[in-house]
Amino acid sequence: MPQFRVLELFHRAKNMKNQAEYYRQRANEYELVYQKSERQSDLLKIEKYLEKQFIDKQIIELGCGTGFWTEKLAKKCKSILAIDINKEVIEIALVKSYTRNIVEFAINDLTKLENRESKLEGLFGGFIWSHIKKEEIQDFMKICFSQIKEPCELIFIDNKYVEGSSTPINRVDENGNQYQIRRLKSGKEYEIVKNFPDQKEFAKSINYELEEIEWMELKYYWIVKIEKRKW
Repeated sequence: MPQFRVLELFHRAKNMKNQAEYYRQRANEYELVYQKSERQSDLLKIEKYLEKQFIDKQIIELGCGTGFWTEKLAKKCKSILAIDINKEVIEIALVKSYTRNIVEFAINDLTKLENRESKLEGLFGGFIWSHIKKEEIQDFMKICFSQIKEPCELIFIDNKYVEGSSTPINRVDENGNQYQIRRLKSGKEYEIVKNFPDQKEFAKSINYELEEIEWMELKYYWIVKIEKRKW
């Protein structure tokens, strides 16, 4: 294997491990970001939007974390398979109340998900898109579509960069990926990938023939719904 490819795989694995470790260590601080007073109006709009989605459908949630959004999705979904790489956050999610008691949690690395024989009807990713490197979006989308059947809907929500509210960008790499330095209450710091695509960049990065892309932009967040009819 060429040396540059070995180095690429090494740095990719190191970055993913660093990111997973950060969220593992952050488990008990995970939801503090949702307590920012200036973001409450946007968060309420997202919650109301999600309550109208995936009604009576079987879906998969990628990067479920502590179940903050799982809890809201469960009000209308038929069932949810919620996955995360860290057992620490899932342990917190397990003690929450789910309206229809149809949530199954699994510890899994989303990059290693295998093609599902029994495919689900939709996919949700809350604040996962921004942590995917730009050059890895195509692989990520293939993984997403390997879990769901047609017709299907995929919904992603994520952050917009807002000066004074968002953590500053620490650096940008040669592929345009942005990085932040995140500090935990313990004082320990981690560098993580955190991209902030706009609507045009998002649509360009997907590069699939899709029936429809619905983009909603709030002050602090964006929401995108992708409808896939043919694959």
